Amino acid sequence: MKSFLPFTPDSHFPIQNLPYGIFSTNDNATHRIGVAIGEMILDLSLVSHLFTGPVLKTKQQVFQQDTLNGLMSLGSPAWKEARSTLQTLLRDDCPTLRDDQKLRAKALIPQSSATMHLPAEIGDYTDFYSSIDHATNVGTMFRSKENALMPNWKYLPVGYHGRASSVVVSGTPIRRPNGQTRPKDEEPPVFGPCRLMDFELEMAFFVGPGNKLGDPIGIKVAHEHIFGMVLMNDWSARDIQKWEYVPLGPFLAKNLGTTISPWVVTMEALAPFVIDSYVQDPQPFPYLKHEDKYSYDIKLEVGIRAEGSNHTGTVCRSNFRHMYWTMKQQLAHHTITGCNVRPGDLLASGTISGPTEESYGSMLELSWRGSKTIDIGNGATRKFLQDGDEVVMTGYCQGEGYRVGFGLCTGKVLPAHPL
Repeated sequence: MKSFLPFTPDSHFPIQNLPYGIFSTNDNATHRIGVAIGEMILDLSLVSHLFTGPVLKTKQQVFQQDTLNGLMSLGSPAWKEARSTLQTLLRDDCPTLRDDQKLRAKALIPQSSATMHLPAEIGDYTDFYSSIDHATNVGTMFRSKENALMPNWKYLPVGYHGRASSVVVSGTPIRRPNGQTRPKDEEPPVFGPCRLMDFELEMAFFVGPGNKLGDPIGIKVAHEHIFGMVLMNDWSARDIQKWEYVPLGPFLAKNLGTTISPWVVTMEALAPFVIDSYVQDPQPFPYLKHEDKYSYDIKLEVGIRAEGSNHTGTVCRSNFRHMYWTMKQQLAHHTITGCNVRPGDLLASGTISGPTEESYGSMLELSWRGSKTIDIGNGATRKFLQDGDEVVMTGYCQGEGYRVGFGLCTGKVLPAHPL
């Protein structure tokens, strides 16, 4: 499949991808829905009349909205029809857009001239803990190798309810938090800036159609409620977390900010890269069991750029395939109580670590609780993040001659507010 718009083989946004995002421009501050293609954005608010398929011809108004919630709520038949229409419009043999110079001039905007915004109004955000390598590493550090995984870990997708209000789009700076820590176990806690600032390499998915309170989403239909995925950096204040998390889990250590990439890659675009799910032992309960493949070969990378430097030093190379619990299992477990999810809700994977040191998805693991230094290039090293550091995450699936990518997920650490 070829487009009349150019893109290079290493572009994250070929015609095989077509992710959705929300953007504005200097000459038009209105937030509107766009689709990334090469280095351009197709403004769907200006081409909504071209969605004339049987599902969308009476629902074209969703493309005029300032978030993706409306489109997310329509469900899989609408999503597939929208993707088919977009691929047709952008193909090199379709004259509708290609030959309409006036419409092209208005509806195609360079990404470089756009400002990206959160793709959806996020009502609720849940963070899971679904990488077995990450959970084993953290458990080994804080307990022992023999007791690394808690007894429940292989029976259910462990998670917690996060803070939706502090989810921000890529490029938003994150301020180092102040809080209580206990540097020395034998002494009382102290108050001050977090010293062990960390990133967490994660991915997350947006919920499409929701469910009524009291009615679970079954594992066999869970995929019909998953719209698409983004990259995520779930920033963590490790020393604040260590002091506060017993007995109720993460709180202030995690609500300082959660960064997501602006482009939502649909599950239809990711379908060619589906792989066997992680082999689970013991077998999960029936409400969590599915035989179909629902893991994905998504190559992930994290770099750190020190303030004043032009060099981004790669510190982690991982892959989404390392996830033990699938997105379908996370959603089915989340709603088994009858908990109602809504279009635009965000469910995250938890830190994605692989089995090798270079694939560890956090500074906590890479530095092994501060016992090792991490080379970020140009003679600079880190154990945890310093003020001015910019964390750069990226991810993509590699096809034959093309990539389906997520773009960048970035954030810079600002100094803590003075006490």
